[in-house]
Amino acid sequence: MSRQNYIFTSESVSEGHPDKVCDRISDAVLDALLAEEPEARVACETFATTNRVIVGGEIGLKDQNRLADVLGGVEGIVRDCIRDIGYEQDAFHHRDVEVTNLLHAQSAHIAQGVDAAEDKEEGAGDQGIMFGYACCETPELMPAPIHYAHRVLKRLAEARKSGAEPTLRPDAKSQISLRYENGMPVEATGIVLSTQHSDEGQTSADIRAIVEPYVREVLPESWITDRTEWWVNPTGKFVIGGPDGDAGLTGRKIIVDTYGGAAPHGGGAFSGKDPTKVDRSAAYAARYLAKNVVAAGLAERCTIQLSYAIGVARPLSIYADTHGTGEVANAEIERAIAQAMDLTPRGIRTHLGLNRPIYARTAAYGHFGRAPEEDGGFSWERTDLAAALKRGF
Repeated sequence: MSRQNYIFTSESVSEGHPDKVCDRISDAVLDALLAEEPEARVACETFATTNRVIVGGEIGLKDQNRLADVLGGVEGIVRDCIRDIGYEQDAFHHRDVEVTNLLHAQSAHIAQGVDAAEDKEEGAGDQGIMFGYACCETPELMPAPIHYAHRVLKRLAEARKSGAEPTLRPDAKSQISLRYENGMPVEATGIVLSTQHSDEGQTSADIRAIVEPYVREVLPESWITDRTEWWVNPTGKFVIGGPDGDAGLTGRKIIVDTYGGAAPHGGGAFSGKDPTKVDRSAAYAARYLAKNVVAAGLAERCTIQLSYAIGVARPLSIYADTHGTGEVANAEIERAIAQAMDLTPRGIRTHLGLNRPIYARTAAYGHFGRAPEEDGGFSWERTDLAAALKRGF
């Protein structure tokens, strides 16, 4: 039996965090290539530091004549991302930042394992293990600490961009500690929030006065009590931020991107990777399946693991764990989800409609727990399999 009474903590980082700036750029490059060709191959990495952004990695288009034009647009993509995030600092400004583009053609040796041919199905873009998770702690079927850590920062970004809070700047981090009773969150024991600001004279108390109303707006009212500890900009001033304050790199916030440590992670990052890369697409599929199991009422918590080998289409294994909350046996759930969805790379992409330019929006505030969108964004958050799974049992 799992623990029922405990305190658990998760953190989030804002779209202006140096690593998230890089995730955003990598995913925006991916979107540009998928808009050009839905089956484009992309593995884009970004590095950012003081007044400099370096973009590199491998890309592939069937129409090679278009490759040079797409590559020529990368600098504009970088500047647009930085502008939208909101960086206009002396040492990191969308207008002045130096952009180096080192993207090049995809390795032919990788392509031969992934591409479909007359005698083989399209294979996975790499080996690896991928996890999906869902639980009934929130209406979005996400663990509550990471869900609310994301929502706090997203709300502050909205206030900053609307002009409601003109002294806030893009770089920020949050951390929420929740006390659980009988397996459900009941109280926030600790709230940590650090946010960049523009006024050198602002103190930690000044920043708390700005952010506290938004935190209270986001968290359930009863969770914040007289016992809740607040740590807002605990080191004092936070004026120098973003890649000028600390270098950023694509793929360094994988726990922030997923479940905040409440569930296992296979180790692969998401941003900048096209959906033939099972690091991304199979993690989305695993979340989709776990969420539908919980939405169907078959369990209160569900972890799904999938594993793949490079160049091999079918998953090598499917594992389900309902953590003692299941209404049916885990082995029965494994059989049911294998029948409910084609888990080859192409099957996942087709079922979830992943060959679309829908990825830049995933780069901050979590890849999971977001509402499905009309253009196919966050399609892995649908619960359209729940009724069929329920009927099957």
